Formats: sequence, C-alpha cells, structure tokens
Amino acid sequence: MPTLSVWRRTWSRSRHALSFARFACRHDKRYHSVGEIRNDFQIFSDNLKLIRSTNRRSLTYTLGVNHFADWTWEEFTRHKLDAPQNCSATLKGNHRLTDVVLPDEKDWRKEGIVSQVKDQGNCGSCWTFSTTGALEAAYTQAFGKNISLSEQQLVDCAGAFNNFGCNGGLPSRLDTEEAYPYTGKDGVCKFTAKNIAVQVIDSINITLGAEDELKQVVAFVWPVSVAFEVVKDFRFYNNGVYTSTICGSTPMDVNHVVLAVGYGVEDGVPYWIIKNSNPLYCGKGLFDCDTESNYKKF
Repeated sequence: MPTLSVWRRTWSRSRHALSFARFACRHDKRYHSVGEIRNDFQIFSDNLKLIRSTNRRSLTYTLGVNHFADWTWEEFTRHKLDAPQNCSATLKGNHRLTDVVLPDEKDWRKEGIVSQVKDQGNCGSCWTFSTTGALEAAYTQAFGKNISLSEQQLVDCAGAFNNFGCNGGLPSRLDTEEAYPYTGKDGVCKFTAKNIAVQVIDSINITLGAEDELKQVVAFVWPVSVAFEVVKDFRFYNNGVYTSTICGSTPMDVNHVVLAVGYGVEDGVPYWIIKNSNPLYCGKGLFDCDTESNYKKF
C-alpha cells in the first residue's frame, strides 16, 4: 500500500487534495498503487465539482461526499443499479380509487412497522430489498411483531419469474434472513419448504404512472415497492427533497427499486419518504423524493 509521502507527492499541488485525504480516511479507502490513487483522485475531483456546483444552485436538496465519490457513474451503475426491467403487472393496476380524503402526511415509520435499513452491497439486488421491506411491513402490521426476510432467496431462486439475481428483477414464499442469509452474490437456490416464514396471498398493483393510486395505498394500506430512474447526481444525495428534470417515460428506463413508506410536503414541495437499500448514502438509507417530477412518469 502506498506510503503517506507517496500520497502527498501524488496530489500535494491539487486544490482538492485535502478533501480527498479526508474522504479516503473517513471511508477507509484502500489504494494499492500510485496509479490507482491518481485515477481515483481524478474521479473524486470530477465528482466533487458536480457536488459543489449543484449545491451552489440553492435547490430543495443538497449533495454530499460519500462512499461513492471515487466511483465513476459506470461503476455505480454496474454495482448498485438494476438491468432494464419490463414489469407487465403495472400496465394496469388492480387498485380502485375511492373519494376518501387523504391525510396531509403519512409516515409508516411512526407506526413502527418499517424494518431497519439493510445494505445490498455491490449487487444490483435492490428489487429484493424493496420486496422484503414491503412484506416485513405487512407482516408486522398484521401480527404485531418484527421479522427479517431473506433477500438472498430471491436473488438465488426467483429466476423463473423473469428476474436477474444481482442484475435486477421484478418484486411467493420467503425464508427468514436467519435461515437464508444474504451474501450479495448470485448463488444456487437453497430454498427448503420447512423454513417458510411468509407466503403472499394477494397483492396490490399500482397502475403505471398513477401517483394518485400510490398515494392512497401508502396512506391507508401499507408501504409500497416502487421503481424509478436514478440519474448521476442522485448517488450523492445528502438531505432535503430530491428533484430531477431527468425522468424516463417508459418502464425500461427504471433502474432502481425502493420502498415508499410515506409522503408529506416541505416548503410547498410534495415528497415521498423512501426507504433505500444503500445505507452508506441517501440520508442513512432514508430520503425524501419530490412526488411531482421524480415519480410522475412511472
């Protein structure tokens, strides 16, 4: 591993040197050659410019340096996001809207049914964490006790349902996390019926783009598994209500799946409260997303 003197010679004259040193120390980065330091420092510098230029715009959210600050967008896409999906279940949902008056805000965390944030690691398995998160909430709501379900079982065993393991999938029986622990890698299916913890009897599908349906279900039923398009600056989300003018209009643009656990309004901006599966960024795994621009098209 390069010595401190080598590090100093590598970027001592750079205006971002101190920021990079703090970043590497805080996130316990391990670089194995001078070439790797120089390469990742350049990536860090480019990302830092994006973060600072975005924060100067006085938006409803801020970005910050996190674990991914020395990753390229291509690396982040490969390790953290899904392959393109095409979920036919959302083309026409099965939820019937009613004229019931919705509360101004909802947060299922306050009801105590939202399980703790988990870490998907370097595996595009966000869809499994969204699935287990929804089922864990429904289970706790129904039976009054917490449960942790197996994401790895979905990674290994759900291929027959047009899923792609660590390359993404579409969110019926599940083991517990203890019985089938997470490895963050594609594996051979080891499911056994004796370890079944939950079985899905029925589900609610939200019609593609029907945000009014989503809001009603989140308000009165339980947290909902949702998918959206992650764009470059989102990986550095720090706090506030995240908004974006970039949003694909087809299901194939979707590349990340999360859990909507509530909604509200901040300074006149409506937002969703989202549970993520990357606790190293996005507000320790929970972040607020603008409802109008970030979810309108899917």
